[in-house]
Parts: sequence; structure tokens; C-alpha cells
Amino acid sequence: MDDITRIGMDTSKNVFQLHGVDATEQPVLRRKFGRAAMMRFFEKLPPCVVGIEACGGSHHWARVLEGFGHEVKLMPPQYVKPYVKRGKNDAADAEALCEAMSRPTMRFVPVKTQDNQAALMLLGVRERLVRNQTQISNMIRGYAAEFGLIEAKGLARIGPLLARIEDDESLPEGARELFARLGQELARLSVQIDELEAQLEVWHRQNDCSQRLDAIPGVGMIGAALLAMKTPDPHGFASGRQFAAWIGLTPRDHSTAGKVRHGVITRAGDEALRAVLVAGASAVLQHVQCGRGKPRPWLAALLERKPYKLAAVALANKIARIAWKLMVSGERYDPKHMAPPPGVAA
Repeated sequence: MDDITRIGMDTSKNVFQLHGVDATEQPVLRRKFGRAAMMRFFEKLPPCVVGIEACGGSHHWARVLEGFGHEVKLMPPQYVKPYVKRGKNDAADAEALCEAMSRPTMRFVPVKTQDNQAALMLLGVRERLVRNQTQISNMIRGYAAEFGLIEAKGLARIGPLLARIEDDESLPEGARELFARLGQELARLSVQIDELEAQLEVWHRQNDCSQRLDAIPGVGMIGAALLAMKTPDPHGFASGRQFAAWIGLTPRDHSTAGKVRHGVITRAGDEALRAVLVAGASAVLQHVQCGRGKPRPWLAALLERKPYKLAAVALANKIARIAWKLMVSGERYDPKHMAPPPGVAA
């Protein structure tokens, strides 16, 4: 086994398929291990390069193997799939991983630390609670409409609606009790969300990158934390446009035969990160439409000639590029850099 230079490992809960090659690219290892046997194998194996698909548990195994002295490379599943020759089984997947990691243009996923994963878990749990909060508020509003009680949109309107329901004695007693239970559940969710946001704010204050990104209009604390946590090495992107494309905020390319054709945005990358940037851009546009502040001339002109949602995505694209520049340079956001040069018409 001393001649193994590269191993592709297909992981699962209890079964691990390995495919290894030597310096001449000849297969010298095709074996299946259980969890304990796999760890004993790598513990005794001389240091080599191991390729794993970036999936559930992959960061844990990457840290374990790096502790044994191996170099681990995590790859996105969609980049590995083209290297599967035929069929779908563990052996073919392990061989595809071994082949894909050898390509010079392959993109790899940085291995996350336990602290980073804990911070991401904090954001994930908060996102689930917010979804539940929205679901219950919509349920209350929908059931209330069945009894002729209509309330405007917004979470802040649910409290007055529940008060109206409680005081309305014409409603059945059973319905009023159920509305009260939904209100109690909504209140518990609000408390839990506030507690998680307090923990997130502590993390945000301790992270310099997150604080610098927070200064960008339309980002906010949640967006800054997501950018700081989920962005791999920003120096791995050649430009801000490439970073925006990684998030999924650039048009899909359908060009052929010299004809350039752009479609809708690709929606690639992390959905939560893209959603929070678009939501932040929408908030900025709402301020512009309400006449608040001094909007940039290019932004006002964009709203005049483009639909609202398209303008929000375009602004989110610009925010992503600014965020990439700040992460790469280590600078702080300066609004003066957004202004057009003197003498140049907007």
C-alpha cells in the first residue's frame, strides 16, 4: 500500500468504498470498509491525497483523515457526476471521485472547522424557527378570514388580530381556544428566535469580516454573518462577477456559434445566501421608492427602465461584488467609492 498516491472515497453511514491509484495512474486499491476498519486503514496508511464528495458528514471525515496526516479534498457532487462512466454504485462513485480530484480545473470545498459548523447550525436553526413563525402567522390569518376577520399583512399585525378574536364573543368557544393556542406557540417561537439572534449578535461582534460587511447597505447582520460563514476563501474567485455567479445572481448563458444569449439567473450556490441578499436589495429599493435618503442615480434609472424584481436581483448582484471586494482587500465600506467620478454623467 506504500505506492498509493490518490484515493477516492465514497462515504455513507456505515459503508466506505475506496478506489486508489499509484503514481502511474493504475488502480491498486478497490476495497469496501466499515467505519472502524476504514479508520484503522487510514491510520496505518502513509500520507496521501483523499477525495471525498462534499455531503453530510464529509467535513467530519475530512478532519479525521487530516488528523492522520492525509490531505483531503472535498468536491461538489455536481462536479463529480460527469466522471461516473456508467451505472450507479459505490465502486463507480469512488472511481469518479479519484478521477475528478486529479483534474487541474476542479473546484474544491474548504474543510469547515467545528466552530464554523456550530455557527452555521445556529443560522440553520434560526431559519427553521422563522419558517415556523411565518407558517403559524399565515395559519392564524387564514383561519381568521374564515370567520370574517381580516387583517393587514405583517407579523406585527398578528397580536392585534388575536386580541380582536379574544374579545369577539360571537366566535365559537372552541375556535377561540385554538386561536389562543396558536398565539401561545407563536409567542414561544418569537422568544426562541430572539435568543438565537442574541447569540448570533455575539458572534457577529467578534468577527471583523462580518462587521465590515454589515456596513454595506442592504446586507444587515444576518446577511453579513451568512457571507462570512458560507463564503469559501474569497481569494479563490478571480473577480466579483465570479463570486456573484457562485451565489447564483448572474444570467444563465445560452451562447453558441458566436451568438450571446442570456437567460434567467442561474440560482446556483447557496439558496439562503442568495435569498438574504435579494431581500436586502428589495429593502433598499423600497426606501428609494418611498423617497427616503439619496438614492444613487444609476439605481433610480434602473428602477425606471426595469421591473422591480429584476432591479432587486441586479442590486443584489452589485452588493455581492462589493462584499467580495471587502473580503479580499480587508477594507471597510466607503460610500464615496460608489459615487460616479466628477464630470461624468450618471
